[in-house]
Amino acid sequence: MIVGIDLGTTNSAVGVWRNGRAELIPNRLGQTLTPSAVGLDESGALLVGMAARERMSTHPGRTAVTFKRYMGSTRATPLGDRTYLPEELSGLLLSSLRADAEAYLGEPVTEAVITVPAYFNDRQRKATRRAGELAGLKVQRLLNEPTAAALAYGIHELGDESRFLVFDLGGGTFDVSILEIFEGVIEVRASAGDNRLGGEDFNDLLVAEMFTRFGKDWGEAAKTDAGLRQRLRASAERARRTLTDNAAATLSVIWKDQAWEMEITGDVFEARAASLLARLREPVLRSLRDSDIRAEALSEIVLVGGATRMPVVRRAVTRMFGRFPSTAVHPDEAVALGAAIQAGLKARDIDLKEIVLTDVCPYSLGVESTEMGPNGQVRGSVFSPVIERNTVVPASRVQSFYPVHNGQRKVNFNIYQGESRNVADNIRLGEVEIPVPPGKASEVEIQCRFTYDINGLIEINLTVPATGESRELLIVDDEGPKGEDLAQQRARLALLKQHPRENEANRAALSRANRCYEDYLGDRRDYVAGLMSRFEAVLETQDPVAADHARAELTSALDALEGESYL
Repeated sequence: MIVGIDLGTTNSAVGVWRNGRAELIPNRLGQTLTPSAVGLDESGALLVGMAARERMSTHPGRTAVTFKRYMGSTRATPLGDRTYLPEELSGLLLSSLRADAEAYLGEPVTEAVITVPAYFNDRQRKATRRAGELAGLKVQRLLNEPTAAALAYGIHELGDESRFLVFDLGGGTFDVSILEIFEGVIEVRASAGDNRLGGEDFNDLLVAEMFTRFGKDWGEAAKTDAGLRQRLRASAERARRTLTDNAAATLSVIWKDQAWEMEITGDVFEARAASLLARLREPVLRSLRDSDIRAEALSEIVLVGGATRMPVVRRAVTRMFGRFPSTAVHPDEAVALGAAIQAGLKARDIDLKEIVLTDVCPYSLGVESTEMGPNGQVRGSVFSPVIERNTVVPASRVQSFYPVHNGQRKVNFNIYQGESRNVADNIRLGEVEIPVPPGKASEVEIQCRFTYDINGLIEINLTVPATGESRELLIVDDEGPKGEDLAQQRARLALLKQHPRENEANRAALSRANRCYEDYLGDRRDYVAGLMSRFEAVLETQDPVAADHARAELTSALDALEGESYL
């Protein structure tokens, strides 16, 4: 069985194509969205999803969130007495989604289409693929998130030639893709984005506003208190969501047994967010330039991603294009549904008419070279693109290079990905060396061919026509832990204790109640303590029916106290 997975910064989801349609798979709590959170409880047992996220403010040293932002890096997150790489945390999350899918479908899930931001570079894509493998999944394809959203929007079912811009602002990343359809072909014309821009950054603005208002009262210790910062982030998330439908919202937090509250209006929030809103513009302009399509020629502007619910974002998009964007697709579900459709296409489901889906290379690929300046000086470390960004893939391009010095006997090619003219600002992918015959530098040609396929596989072939000498380099995943193969990494993660699935809902409810206990003071704290005591007493009876009723009562009481739990 193959499924489609939206591996998100804030929330993740898994979907499947069956019975002629895409459907999202509920997790063990009955919800289609699973918070992208991983943690360990006091006994060292693994917590994933809501149960982990609710402990973020109470146990920040044992909980990890927003780790997608660090995919492809060696940044390690401490949980308990050891650290985990972003791909390992993502692998644990994917394992949980896989278990939910298998429980729902009643059969093993062995393959997946996993979505990634369109602007993910090669390292980030390889780390995502490795995370899938750590979860025991064969990753059939990495699908760009805006392309997945386009499938969910139904672009694949439209008959006339059309051009769409997908504006995808999620919890941690921002992507723009321009797509064109004609005669059953969906072609991505251009993609651009910002991997460091999303709803979390808007939350940080509100957290900063609280520190500006109360920082002097809190003292220096508050700046480094992880628990306080996570409580502030949770309050900021609720306030930001409240501003979607209301003119004002209140941020509140308990610090050193004292309640601190601040009201913020939509106008003030928009003013504070001006710099973030301005950053939305450049990727849009770049995608329009690269695609050579005018804004007025677009049939629709499609909004995707939970952060596009914010009125400030929708107003910014409306001003940008001079018209209202489309909100026809569910912003949180579109990418997972699109991934499920792509999974159905991979499985060659007879209910899906055959379509051709093309994509583009998100970054330019090239080599480090030297050039002669106008003053006759040789300048090194210059980036020479061979395949430029937004080239339709699969693609193969060739370019000729020459040695720097006369009589040179070998040439080293350093391979880079990026857009900067200075190679130091780009991402180094590897190197390959080839022998050349000694001679006049301008007469010794080396043909360098780059090949890039639909899954992001990069192959470099060097050929010296004068001698027939050739060398090849296949860019492979070399970002994993040194000296540790995939099997060892997977086995180590498997040692983490797993809670029985049937206990997950109770653990999540208790985690939420414990957070509420810490968030409130006085009568409300006593009230939550009473709720927890009654619920824990029912759990001790080990009566599953009674536990279900007690959990429903606890959840209802907490919803009445603080509003429904958000995803």
